[in-house]
Parts: sequence; structure tokens; C-alpha cells
Amino acid sequence: MRNIKSVTKAEKVNMGGIMIDQPLPNATTNQIDPFLLIHHWSSILQGDQHQREVGVGPHPHRGFSPVTIILKGELHHRDSLGNDSIVSAGGVQWMNAGKGITHSERPSKKLAENGGHFEIIQFWVNTPSEFKMLPAKYLPQQKNEIPVYSPDDKVEMQVLTGEYKGVKGPIPNQSPMLVSRLDMKSDGEFELTIPAQQHTLIYQLDGSMQINDKETGAKSMTVFENEEGAITLKAKDDTRMLLLSGSPIGEPIESYGPFVMNNTTEIMEAMRDAQMGKMGVLIEEF
Repeated sequence: MRNIKSVTKAEKVNMGGIMIDQPLPNATTNQIDPFLLIHHWSSILQGDQHQREVGVGPHPHRGFSPVTIILKGELHHRDSLGNDSIVSAGGVQWMNAGKGITHSERPSKKLAENGGHFEIIQFWVNTPSEFKMLPAKYLPQQKNEIPVYSPDDKVEMQVLTGEYKGVKGPIPNQSPMLVSRLDMKSDGEFELTIPAQQHTLIYQLDGSMQINDKETGAKSMTVFENEEGAITLKAKDDTRMLLLSGSPIGEPIESYGPFVMNNTTEIMEAMRDAQMGKMGVLIEEF
């Protein structure tokens, strides 16, 4: 059995007036290489709003991949490369920011006007230094484009990137990793095997379950030791999870706001390039 290193609860964080749950970073852990941040946003939109009033407006990124999984509702992505797409519940938006891109992320126009439940998870994946200054790429996938591994009718594992039991995710990655959404019904059981060298964590969105010999609850993050052994999952309720597992990049990290580089000089260059418009310009049209 692969031992548990820690179990922590997500912290409430105010992001520009939006209250979110943040399991990573937390008071004791700054990052779990190559994963830098996890944000979980769930809210009921009141409706009768203009789309420009909801979500996050244009902002730049460089040096990592911001990834957004849409759990409920619809997310509208626009960027300075000319991409303009809406991804619905069950889909994912994976963006390799590379040397720079400016984008916005908002609930869809329909959701803003009609109201309803909107829930997403965004996590940040570090990019190895050799790829940080490549051109940016936006990689959207709807639910029906993402393959699923399902050992029985109580376990469904959606593989976004990497491979599990012969099921390959459609999104290419820049360092070895497995990223998946895992849904389990009450009384479901699943034995998960991950390469020993990979840093592995599970963020549990809801429900209660037993991970190995430990009871865990909603909005908790379980981090595992780097060692051989299976991870045993037993759901006590219907439960949704995010599985992040990846080989550590092992490089120095310097971050500032929306930029993740390897040293202070590169951060200063990123700030300058963003101010000069070198990461593109996005003018939203509503």
C-alpha cells in the first residue's frame, strides 16, 4: 500500500470578490512538483447579468499550463490567439501558456443571463524550462472527446492526459503525468496504481470515503509518499475527485502573479513583455 503523507482541508480564498476553495498551496505546502495550484469554484449565478459582469476578464500568462475542468455549467474562453470557445460540463480547457498569451474565462452568456449552477476546478501545471518560451497553445476538449476507464458500474475515470490501463488521454503533456477526474458511486471500490516516482495527490470535491486506512471528507487533499504500492479507494457516498500525478521537474521556480519562470530576471522580462503587449491583446466582444 502506498502510504499517505498528509491530508489537508481546502482554505477559503477571496479571488477578486469570488470566494473559492484552495487546497494548494496551503499553510504547509507551497507546491507538489509539477503541480503549483488548485482552485475550486462553485456558485449559483443569480441570472439577469451581462456576461462582462461575471468570471475573469483578460489577463496574461507565461511559463506554465493553466487547466480548467468544467464540472457544472459552461465556460467561455477567449484569447489573444483568436480562440473563442465554450466548453460544457464534463469538458476541459488545457492551455499551454508558453512564452505568453492573454485570455479571459467567463461563464457563458446563457448562464449569465439565465442563472444556474457554475462549478469549475482550475489547476496550474509547471512547464519544464526548455518549453517555457514555446508558442502558446489552447487545447479544448468536450466531455465526449475524453476517454474513460471504468472497471465497473460504480467507478468512472476520465483520463485527460497520460495513460491508465491502456486508456490514453487526448491532451499531450510536457512532462510525464496522469491527470484524471474520478467519479465513484456509494459503496464503490477502486485500487489505483501509480508509478512510484510520481508525486501524487487526490483532491476530493464532495462525499465521504476511505483512502487506504484513512477517512476523508469533502474538499480535502490527500498527498501520497513517493513509493511503490497501490492506493485503495472506498466511497461511502457518491464522490467526485481530481487525481494529479506527475514526475517532478526538479527545477527552481520563481513566480509572480500569472507568470511562472525559473528566476527573478525571467519574471521581470515577463512583466515587461506583458506591459508592452508581447503576450497579445484581447478585446472581448459581447
